Amino acid sequence: MKGMVFVELLSMAEAAFGEAVVDDVIKKADLPSGGAYTRVGNYPCAELMALVQGLSQHSGIPAAELQRLFGHWMMKSFAKHYPEFFVGKGGSLDMLAAIEGDIHVEVRKLYPDADLPEFDTARLEAGQMQMTYRSPRPLADFCQGLIEGCLSHFGETASIDRQDRVSPLRTEADFHIKIETPA
Repeated sequence: MKGMVFVELLSMAEAAFGEAVVDDVIKKADLPSGGAYTRVGNYPCAELMALVQGLSQHSGIPAAELQRLFGHWMMKSFAKHYPEFFVGKGGSLDMLAAIEGDIHVEVRKLYPDADLPEFDTARLEAGQMQMTYRSPRPLADFCQGLIEGCLSHFGETASIDRQDRVSPLRTEADFHIKIETPA
């Protein structure tokens, strides 16, 4: 998993809980990396999960909710650091549809060793999309937070219905996204 994800998680945690808490969580997690991450490095997802679990224990916020909140944080980070990916997108569904075919293509050019999740999208009737997340990493809650953050970025609201299929080796989640039209 790219270090950028770890760096952003620790930035979010410092903003929410403070540097001392983050240092304590890293120390208690006894991570092989020691909690020292670079944006371009690769680290095991198990370390990310250990950090989320430690932050959950400290804050009392369920780990799934922390992942979702982290997805919101990451979407804001993407918009700030990679605004070119948002250019020409008419809304969140356009952005989500571009992940696999456009954004991941560019990420692989920059980081050929990146192990990215897979996203399949299908436009349904107007304002609706079916999106499937597939990964060996258990980050469907993080993915939902990214979707919600994308909606927020474009000033949209939507209902999101999610169905998970989880096995010890793979996480899949289907998201049915329906943009709500103002009354």
